[in-house]
Amino acid sequence: MKRTIFRATAAAMAVLAPVTATTLVAPAAQAADAAAPLEVKATPVTYQNGAGEDVTYTDYTGATPNQPATKTQWRSIIQDYNRAGYDNVREVWAWSEAMQRNIPLVLIQPLAKEKRTNAPTLYLMNGADGGEGRANWLAQTDVIEFWGGNEGKRPDQKKSRNNPNGPLTSPGIGANIVIPMAGAFSYYTDWNSEVPALQGDGQGPQKWETFMTKELPAAMEGFQQDGATIASGVKAVAGMSMTGTTSLLYAEHNPDMYNAVGSFSGCAETISPMGSTFVNVTLNRGGANIDQMWGGLNTDTARYNDALLNAEKLRGQQNVYVSNGTGLAGRHDLPSSPRVNGNLSASGQVIVEGGIIEGATNACTHNLANRTNQLGINTINYNFRPQGTHQWGYWQDDTRDFWNDLVTGLGTGAVQPDSANDPYHYVNGGSGSSADLPDFAPLSN
Repeated sequence: MKRTIFRATAAAMAVLAPVTATTLVAPAAQAADAAAPLEVKATPVTYQNGAGEDVTYTDYTGATPNQPATKTQWRSIIQDYNRAGYDNVREVWAWSEAMQRNIPLVLIQPLAKEKRTNAPTLYLMNGADGGEGRANWLAQTDVIEFWGGNEGKRPDQKKSRNNPNGPLTSPGIGANIVIPMAGAFSYYTDWNSEVPALQGDGQGPQKWETFMTKELPAAMEGFQQDGATIASGVKAVAGMSMTGTTSLLYAEHNPDMYNAVGSFSGCAETISPMGSTFVNVTLNRGGANIDQMWGGLNTDTARYNDALLNAEKLRGQQNVYVSNGTGLAGRHDLPSSPRVNGNLSASGQVIVEGGIIEGATNACTHNLANRTNQLGINTINYNFRPQGTHQWGYWQDDTRDFWNDLVTGLGTGAVQPDSANDPYHYVNGGSGSSADLPDFAPLSN
């Protein structure tokens, strides 16, 4: 089975240049108009199950206008959960005035209905492909069951069927989880130039930070369900790889907005030789470059968007979790791992290419740790793994390791399931991935 990882070159191993600390002022920001509320389409569907019985469920997919089928493979996963009885997973969409387009989102509410009013919200970002392919949280992790909740109610899960530890049992984090499913190669930032290949013909410029930090929270907190508001003003943000950089920037640009921040295998620095190379390797995959995004390396905008340069702005930010592997092969990279599923070619790919990338982000993350230590900022929980490449197995692990910082910040008090009730915890050798079975749906029907 082919695995999706970032392509990189040996240039990504360039020596990091020292970064001089300075105080930066945000470039002029585009004013965001009052956001339209979220929109959702619910369609009753009846089908015949294997026993010949009519079963009706609510289909929450196919809602967002003008989304190409090639970029919405994730819809089938939501549909599988809906058919299996999960009414807390849906596709919703929000209009971005700044970008003049509808943005598709996955909304995972708490499984327990009594927790769906005025719940806090985690804004969870995908990596380089923006969720438009198979490299997204839904396809590659068990985020719906683990963070959304599955209190042993789905024994028919394919991922649990042959697991001696039984099905996953999790109360969930007790919060809304909102995942944008567009924005490939965008860094979810406000772009300096228009790039039609990324933003779409006839659509506005890429103003992702405006959308994610202004328009979308306003839409979420104004959305009502059954006459009640679903989201409070308590927020968290997290991302991996490309968006591991972004989550740190959002926290720096918006003091006191987020109660928890997660950055997994990101590169905080973006204008050093190492950092800018990493940024351009990612952007080049979408036919763009850092000059188009921020106007070049020697601009106020580029310096404003360097999280290492602005590390002082993390002072006072609570419940920050930052993780990185070393780039050395670990448990998820070997042929015996469910992530690789015996495929020697796939194993070699993650060990070599994924190892180079994670080695680079490891250097970035150590530079961030050194800088925050120099500044006396001691509220960041750094998780430096002794092994691990740049791939989803380790970000699945982060859903376990970030739990405490996340729920502390969100204030839900949700208790993380111990490993005995978590067959996909790494101590049990599980991965929770789409690789656990080749026909991962993820649920049987």
